[in-house]
Amino acid sequence: LGELGAFLSELEIPWHSEHLCLGAVGDRFFHDLLPLPFTEEAAAIASQRLIEVRDAIDTPLALENVSYYAPQGSDGLAEADFVVEVLERADAKLLLDVNNIYVNSRNFGFDPRAYIDKIPPERVVQIHVAGHHLREDGLRIDTHGEPVPSDVFQLLDYALRKVGAVPVLLERDNNIPPLDALLSEVDELWSIYRHATESRDAR
Repeated sequence: LGELGAFLSELEIPWHSEHLCLGAVGDRFFHDLLPLPFTEEAAAIASQRLIEVRDAIDTPLALENVSYYAPQGSDGLAEADFVVEVLERADAKLLLDVNNIYVNSRNFGFDPRAYIDKIPPERVVQIHVAGHHLREDGLRIDTHGEPVPSDVFQLLDYALRKVGAVPVLLERDNNIPPLDALLSEVDELWSIYRHATESRDAR
């Protein structure tokens, strides 16, 4: 952590981001982003560890919401409430992934706009968009390997109208299309960004 803090300081990085998830237990590393249980206990433990990291690297933290594919227990918090609980406890920023919200909302039956409504706008420092894979059984998998669907673009528009002008990142990690196709997605992002932020500023 000391070396990481020195590296971030040297580059004058404003915040350091981490996924809000589980990646390892003991000496076993899973090579995946596994969800924490959405409970008060998990929020308290995660927040304490995040505070320790933030203080060790002397840099604010930004947490990213993740996709997940198994239902949570019925005795926990809603996903949005859990994320906000950790943000508030750890005094952290949010890297808001609208594709992950959309994927989770379709897989587990909640309103993605209601999720975004619960997020404190002042905590959002960046937004991610991506495509995902729709399996024949209806399960959606976050792959970063498909074109951004119209529903995710619409959710981006909704999020930007809530949080204002923050950087937006288009993620594409595999199945890379021709450059013209990528630039077309970037053009769509710019159009949404301009209209949403201008509309918000005009209110």
